Amino acid sequence: MNGHWTRGAAGAVLVVGAIAVAGCSGNSSKSPSGSASKAASVAASAAESLASRGADTLASASAEARRKLDEAKNGVNAKDEVTLGAAAIAGDGRATAKVTAKNTADSAKSFAVQVNFTDKSGNLLDVVVVTVKDVAAGASGEGTARSNRKLTGEVRAVVGTALRY
Repeated sequence: MNGHWTRGAAGAVLVVGAIAVAGCSGNSSKSPSGSASKAASVAASAAESLASRGADTLASASAEARRKLDEAKNGVNAKDEVTLGAAAIAGDGRATAKVTAKNTADSAKSFAVQVNFTDKSGNLLDVVVVTVKDVAAGASGEGTARSNRKLTGEVRAVVGTALRY
């Protein structure tokens, strides 16, 4: 997962750097190559900081997801019992996806479902855990996964882990 995200962050660094160089190269009081070099340096530093914050946000979301999954005591793999609707970007810029959990057990159960929001290339953008509580035996329960932050572009929702407990 991290390898995919790192490549995405590197791409963002290159794009931000290119924009900063293009935006700053019109200063006629300094040499064009010196201005471009300084702008590229400033842009690279800003992009590294942005990428670092993005990595920190994703790491924090992943840690919180692990913590929530750990709360599902005696959970069993239920990935085959969970389906996700298509991801959509809500008015506030956050991605959402409908989560449906079918309880195939003979008593009421709850589900903890890790939803990975990815881009079309499979790069991890965000991670959330949805809890669907007290689903009756043989019935289905629903919840909604909502990203922790604004996401753009083509976003997909993928079940990472699903536990029935």
